[in-house]
Amino acid sequence: MDIAGKAAMVTGGASGLGGATARALALGGAKVAVLDLNEELGRQVAGEIGGLFVQADAADEAQAEAAFGAAREAHGPARILINAAGIAATVKTTSRGRPHPMDAFERVIRVNLLGTFNCIRLAATDMAALEPMADGERGAIVNTASAAAYDGQIGQAAYAASKGGVVGMTLPIARDLSDKGIRVCTIAPGLFDTPLLQGTLTPEIKAALEASVPFPKRLGDPAEFAAMAVQICENVMLNGETIRLDGAIRMAPR
Repeated sequence: MDIAGKAAMVTGGASGLGGATARALALGGAKVAVLDLNEELGRQVAGEIGGLFVQADAADEAQAEAAFGAAREAHGPARILINAAGIAATVKTTSRGRPHPMDAFERVIRVNLLGTFNCIRLAATDMAALEPMADGERGAIVNTASAAAYDGQIGQAAYAASKGGVVGMTLPIARDLSDKGIRVCTIAPGLFDTPLLQGTLTPEIKAALEASVPFPKRLGDPAEFAAMAVQICENVMLNGETIRLDGAIRMAPR
C-alpha cells in the first residue's frame, strides 16, 4: 500500500509508540486521526502533524463508534488502523494474603484486548466497503502486543494475558478478513523508551534493562516501532503475523 493520501486511525496516538507512528504516517502523506483519552497531548500531536484528534476510550463501543464516525467525516474511511492504546499493571496472583483484585485484571483485559478488537471490527467494516487497490487490498491493520505475551514476568499475569490475546487473535482475524483484502499483523515490542516504561525507571533500573538486551544494548526508540508499522502497511505480503521487535531479548522472571 502506498500510504500517501490514505486515511489512518491511530489509537493511543497521543504519546509513546502510537504518537511516533502517527508522526511517521503523516510524514508519509497519510491523513491521520489520533484517538486517545488524553486531550491535551492528543490535540498537540494532531496539531503537529496536521491531523485530527478524536477523544475516546477505545474499548467503549459508543465512544469508539463516534470517533470513527468523526474521522470518517473528516478524512474518509480509514485504509489503515494502528492499535497502540494500552495500559500496564504489576500485581501478583496472590500476595501478602490477598488475591489479585479482579477489577484490576479486568481493566487491563478491557483496554488492551477488548479495546483492540473493538477498533478492529469498526475499522474492518469500513475498509470492507471500499474499492480494492493493487492486489485487491482494501486496508491494513497493525496491532500492538508485547514480548510479555511470550515471556511475561512476575506480576504481569493480566498484562501478559491481554497481550497474549492480541497475538492469539491476529491470525484468525487475518483469515476472517482475507476475502475482503484486509491484512492484519501484530508487533510485539520488547523494552521501548515510552512514557509507560519511563514512569517506573530509576537510572539504575534503566541501565540494567538496557544491559539485558542482547543487541542493540539499549531501549528501543518509538521511531523504530513506527518504522515497522509503516513497513507492514506498505508491504502487502505481511499478513497474519506477529513480529517480535525486541533486540532478541527474552524476559527474565523479574
